[in-house]
Amino acid sequence: MTQQKAVLRSDGFTFKQFFVAHDRCAMKVGTDGVLLGAWAPVADAKRVLDIGTGSGLIALMLAQRTGESVAVDAVELDEQAAVQAQENAAASPWASRISVYRDDIRHWTQRCEHRYSLIVSNPPYFTPGSDCATPARASARSTTDLTHDMLLNCAESLITEDGYFCVVLPTTAGDRLLTLALQHGWHLRFRTDIADNDRRPPNRVLLALSPHPGEEFLDRMTIRGPDQRYSEAHCSLTRDFYLFR
Repeated sequence: MTQQKAVLRSDGFTFKQFFVAHDRCAMKVGTDGVLLGAWAPVADAKRVLDIGTGSGLIALMLAQRTGESVAVDAVELDEQAAVQAQENAAASPWASRISVYRDDIRHWTQRCEHRYSLIVSNPPYFTPGSDCATPARASARSTTDLTHDMLLNCAESLITEDGYFCVVLPTTAGDRLLTLALQHGWHLRFRTDIADNDRRPPNRVLLALSPHPGEEFLDRMTIRGPDQRYSEAHCSLTRDFYLFR
């Protein structure tokens, strides 16, 4: 049994400082969300937004990583997922700092009066018509309701001048979003390509984009080493969250 499975329950996932129930969410707690929540640059974050929060996992991770003065807003379209995210936030040590909104991010963006120094999203990436077990899962995983073009437009409207917009995607989808983002006027600042192990090519990518140019930082990380144990880089990144690390 792996370390991750040791803390996985049928209804959710236990982390060091919080529990995420996800039995009413189409998308369960997974590696992608944990990687983004642990990786996104928070050093200068003053207000944080999680687009498509699902169970609230990434919002909770970012609340753990930021100071008491940092507010974390989370928007989720699916009603059941939004309610569960609200419950997870309320049960966490950061209940006073996390606000979950059940809304379409496109409509919410038009009403929002805040600007965010950090925006994160574990966005949909399948094209419409891809096979999924349930309609809710299809909506969460496909770009029918929220295309990457729409997502970039929303982030552009909400980001501060020196903020970061961060996503995690499969490599091919990430490259497509990056090309589209550059066309929108975004600038790549951080990129980490993720491979399951040294024998396989990267299959997912973490991207941090900014409205303004600056130095680019590119690196690569493997999740497991040759002995199939979690790599030191992966353990270092997730140590504050996973139990038994």
